[in-house]
Amino acid sequence: NLDQHCDRTTRHLAAMGTFAIVDIQNRGQSKKMSQDLQKAKQYLHTQGYTFVAVKNEDLFVSQKRGVAPLLEQIDSNTLLNGFSVADKVVGKASAFLYLILQPAAVYTDLISLPALELLRQNNIPIEYKNQTQAIRNRTNTGFCPMETAVQPCHFPQEALHLIRQTVIRLKKEEHHE
Repeated sequence: NLDQHCDRTTRHLAAMGTFAIVDIQNRGQSKKMSQDLQKAKQYLHTQGYTFVAVKNEDLFVSQKRGVAPLLEQIDSNTLLNGFSVADKVVGKASAFLYLILQPAAVYTDLISLPALELLRQNNIPIEYKNQTQAIRNRTNTGFCPMETAVQPCHFPQEALHLIRQTVIRLKKEEHHE
């Protein structure tokens, strides 16, 4: 029986002290991740960045707004595995991009409820200062166009496609004004 085998293996490993070693390693990683997240938050709040990713001594920063820093990471094939991220605002569009980028943890000053649910459902640790029903656009006249674009999405790649289309549409509209 598999359950009995697993139970015997668990007792055997526990008797050998393996769990204590694993626990110490995980606590060390968790502590390091926490230190990285604190460092990312500090850079976000004191250096004027909108996006900060920290892993040990590695650092990615951006002053660009919206999803631009996340798209840059994706376009450069730079995943954020093991990185702790601080981001000024996280809406559902950013949350989908984080599912692709796979950071160890995310902090944000403002998160939308759909983004919070998406990150939690996908086991990405999230800390936030404020929560809102939806992210508003920059002129505060409606909802963020990225948040609106990904509203019907269920999959990260589907969202990425709609985000890219929305970026192109917004650039065209900007040039026509």
